[in-house]
Amino acid sequence: MLPVDASPLQVGTALPLGATWRAGTVTSTFAQRAPVVGGVNFAVRAPAATALWLTVYDARAMVVGCWPFPGRDGEVFHAFLPAPQGRPGLEYTVATASEGPALVEPYARRVVDAEGAPRAKVVVPPPTLATDRRPATPWSETVIHELHVKGYTQLHPAVPIAWRGKYLGLTVPAVLEHLQRLGVTAVELLPVQCFRTEEFLRAKGLVNYWGYNPLAWFAPAEQYAVEDPVVEFRDMVRALHAAGIEVILDVVFNHTCEGGAGGPVLSWRGLDDAATYRHLPHEPGRYDDLSGCGNTVDLSNAATRQLVLDCLHWWSDVMGVDGFRFDLAPILGRGNHGFSVDHPFFVALRADPSLAFVKWIAEPWDLGPGGYQLGHFPLGWAEWNDRYRDILRGFWRGDVQHDPALLGQFAERIAGSADLFRHAGRQPWASVNFIAAHDGYTLRDLVSYETRHNLANLEGNHDGHAHNLSWHCGVEGLTEEVTVLARRSRQQRNFLMSLFLSLGTPMLLGGDEGGRTQQGNNNAYCQDNALSWVNWEQQDPALVAFTATLARLRRERPWLRRDRYFKGAGRGGRDKDIAWLHPAGREMHSADWSSGLCVLGLLWSAMDGGRDLLWLINPTAQATDFQLPGRARDAPWELLLDSAGESAWPISTEPPFSLQAQHSLLLERSAHS
Repeated sequence: MLPVDASPLQVGTALPLGATWRAGTVTSTFAQRAPVVGGVNFAVRAPAATALWLTVYDARAMVVGCWPFPGRDGEVFHAFLPAPQGRPGLEYTVATASEGPALVEPYARRVVDAEGAPRAKVVVPPPTLATDRRPATPWSETVIHELHVKGYTQLHPAVPIAWRGKYLGLTVPAVLEHLQRLGVTAVELLPVQCFRTEEFLRAKGLVNYWGYNPLAWFAPAEQYAVEDPVVEFRDMVRALHAAGIEVILDVVFNHTCEGGAGGPVLSWRGLDDAATYRHLPHEPGRYDDLSGCGNTVDLSNAATRQLVLDCLHWWSDVMGVDGFRFDLAPILGRGNHGFSVDHPFFVALRADPSLAFVKWIAEPWDLGPGGYQLGHFPLGWAEWNDRYRDILRGFWRGDVQHDPALLGQFAERIAGSADLFRHAGRQPWASVNFIAAHDGYTLRDLVSYETRHNLANLEGNHDGHAHNLSWHCGVEGLTEEVTVLARRSRQQRNFLMSLFLSLGTPMLLGGDEGGRTQQGNNNAYCQDNALSWVNWEQQDPALVAFTATLARLRRERPWLRRDRYFKGAGRGGRDKDIAWLHPAGREMHSADWSSGLCVLGLLWSAMDGGRDLLWLINPTAQATDFQLPGRARDAPWELLLDSAGESAWPISTEPPFSLQAQHSLLLERSAHS
């Protein structure tokens, strides 16, 4: 280690924050000028520190120098390290004392050895290429596929072995073509911000697979790269954009990997604990834990809020990301008096000329008081609609037979959840509709298990949701019983039809299009193995084709993806834009919704020509006669899709028409004159 008096550091500049490479240049005008020396400028905010030290490392992670920052402007320490020592690829940490803990500064663009002794690495930002055109898909046309970067391609046979489970795996043509076939317009990636495994998982020999435990918000996770995560992440985005697919990141700004009292000191806690985290009002030394992870990020603090905004700019402006899904999003809007849509963070987003136009998605709940905020986020935001998920799960497992109110609730969710979102100018796309997501059962497991099977997590099967609204269709778990397998296949298709025919933004969990299973584990956050990965060799090709057909129908029928709510009214004497039908073939009356009726139909009238659509729905265990609507002069109904999976055939309008148990049909006909 070099002595302090041999420090090569010079006074730097307080902005921009982080480590910034400055290339050397030579200028010449009328008078000859000396060359400007290249190097790296370091600027780190540490308001409570009396001094700040920079440590640099060689390629073997050995310390080659440790020197105090020579400059300070207010809360920011700064230093300039000239070339050749100051260079791209240089590894470094900072500390508030010469022998203090090594810290990753919060603006680090790359972090190595995140699970051991993390060090930041100087990065040259990739250029934004003019040829990289963003898809800019309107919200009303958006179809989201939630997936894990590693899990989606780790077992894909068409992906080169070196690229499997990596960012580059998502650039392979076979993967892109599969996404396009499904009608996917945006992939929503589970966290790729540099993260770290919790100590309690390490002690059990497990890892944090999902990634909801951030160490460095700006840095793409190193484990998904072959060599350079920044370059390869950018290449992945470019390839997805070229395929017409946007990239949405699941980001974690509600807590960090430093945890609660006794947690590791790795970054924020060592540099500005007071501003970064919320503390209990009358106990300043104790964290206010609204995340369930030990700490809560405080975006009411201006410096912390600016850090998050700068991070969003980095991912959007430089890395090409098109949108963000915020984990435990009410924390973003929490102040001293709870959640508010007028929180300074939301105000800053609306006022930002570039961030205002990316996609914002909220997970609208946290663990604090008043933490359930579904439907309460600002104009311009979409939200994960768990009420949609739960009502559709209960409806299709047959709960409507003993809960008559569920029929109307089902209709409300299918029609866009206007009761939740139709205010302040919000549109139907604000509801992100989903049946399954990373947290919980896969779609196949939803119809195969009634109890969680999480023993592999080594928590005594006590972790994960206990209330899943699932139904095993007759047998728990694996079976070869033909009737049970047929019922499960039909139920998966019932759910998929519901998802793609609902007004709102559909989100499909990666692998559900082909029947992926986690063998009943509904909390596979620590399972980085075949339990969590998509097994492409075991995908059901018929189910994939069914999903692709639904996506195509949604694209071809504009009223399925309209950006305004249905009015249930006609125009110029024509049929209503949407009508709910009684099995007798007539429109539902108000009394029907509370009568104990369980079977119904949904008619979309082609008000501007084209073809009418009719969806018949029977979640019960009994077949039911249904009178198909129509008049003698009308064209006959033809089958488009059957949740039993059979091919299309003509449907007779002559009664009685029997709608089979746990069954749904999609019919169409030419619009009548």
